[in-house]
Amino acid sequence: MEVLRHLCHHKLRALLPRALGRACRRSHHCTPQSSPPVHTTSKPVAPTPLVSRLFQPSNLREGQEAGDMTCRSQRLMLQAGLIHLSSPGCFHYLPATLRSMEKLVRLIDEEMQAIGGQKVDMPALCGAELWNRSGRWELMGKEMFRLQDRHKVNYCLGPTHEEAVTELIASQSSLSYRQLPLLLYQVTRKFRDEQKPKFGLLRGREFYMKDMYSFDVSEEASLHTYHSVLHAYKRLLDRLGLMWVQVQADTGNIGGTLSHEFHLPADIGEDRLLMCQNCDFSANVETVEPGQTDCPQCHTGPLTESKGIEVGHTFYLGTKYSQVFNATFTNAQNKPLVAEMGCFGLGVTRILAASIEVLSNEDSIRWPRLLAPYQVCILPPKKGSKASEAIHLAEELAEHLGNRLPNLKGEVVLDDRTQLTLGKRLKDANQLGYPYVVVVGQKAREEQPVFEVVCQQSGETLFLTRDGLLDLLSGVETI
Repeated sequence: MEVLRHLCHHKLRALLPRALGRACRRSHHCTPQSSPPVHTTSKPVAPTPLVSRLFQPSNLREGQEAGDMTCRSQRLMLQAGLIHLSSPGCFHYLPATLRSMEKLVRLIDEEMQAIGGQKVDMPALCGAELWNRSGRWELMGKEMFRLQDRHKVNYCLGPTHEEAVTELIASQSSLSYRQLPLLLYQVTRKFRDEQKPKFGLLRGREFYMKDMYSFDVSEEASLHTYHSVLHAYKRLLDRLGLMWVQVQADTGNIGGTLSHEFHLPADIGEDRLLMCQNCDFSANVETVEPGQTDCPQCHTGPLTESKGIEVGHTFYLGTKYSQVFNATFTNAQNKPLVAEMGCFGLGVTRILAASIEVLSNEDSIRWPRLLAPYQVCILPPKKGSKASEAIHLAEELAEHLGNRLPNLKGEVVLDDRTQLTLGKRLKDANQLGYPYVVVVGQKAREEQPVFEVVCQQSGETLFLTRDGLLDLLSGVETI
């Protein structure tokens, strides 16, 4: 036994260096490695956006003629570098505009999903066969973009999606009454071959729209859904702080038996609206007998006319499409019934432009506060000025606001173009419509720094300490 232990010990001593050598070669070094330390760092904080780095080109120089631009929103959006013309009726949406549009879409999502909406995305390229079945291929006329593929099959670029969504539902043979109401919506590009595009984003050939389609078990249930969407539209426009009017409207080539439009009153509006002075009647002039001056509802009040920009349209469709495409569901007795439908549109890019049209002045953009691309712009002092030592304080303030206030995360921008005067940068900030502009000037050098705060929405100018500024901005609502 002693001899055996001796032999094993001798063999182990011979093998151990070779085993360690192989292990060292595999790990490329011979030093024993300890376990890597565990770091518990938070997510990296995004740097404050700098105005000098924002892609916001000036399309019109100051004093340059605006040509055939006949509305305020088109001129202001071009001047501020929010949009860039690609071809007649088609625009590039530049970064600041896209930020605003994304905020609007989040707001729309909140309101649509609050009433049971489910988001989908349908093809923009729609087959002619569906449109022929509904009878609208010819009815839509020259405003519909039509094309053929290499196999000579006809398609269109969808101006609306009643046919597509109804065919989708018709393909679901197991749809039950327990799954209704079903509200499907999308936010997507739409196309319309306008003969003469005008007013920038207000009347273009390519635009963004939210379109929702409802499927219900009965006319009563469908009308209930219809009115729930009307209320959602009202809440949306109220949250944007816009003055709006709801009017009865013509069903046009969409069809159905009931329709309403939502308008922002504006002199450049292309729709003529009639409103009664004695009751709540309001309508698009298209739905009233020509020459009628008294209210068709109360028969006593005079009708007054105004103009509006249409931003939303709703339709009760009944079975106009579901009957054609056989979009059915099974009822409690397991019998198939045709679904009752509604459709509901919101002009996303039109809401953006119409808001600027009605809220802005001739020189400066004013956004619905929730939709401003950035909520706060901080202006450091000019480089080389007496207050230039406060430049670092402005940089720290921008970072502090973005980190300290969760509602302002990603909402603070620093105008780092310190080679320009404060006056020039303040003018730019006013034109772009940041809701709050914080000027870091001479008073920021005092023992207790004070900042000049320009509130663009109200026109007020406040002088606040850092704590006062935090209190003010902590109440800013963002989406």
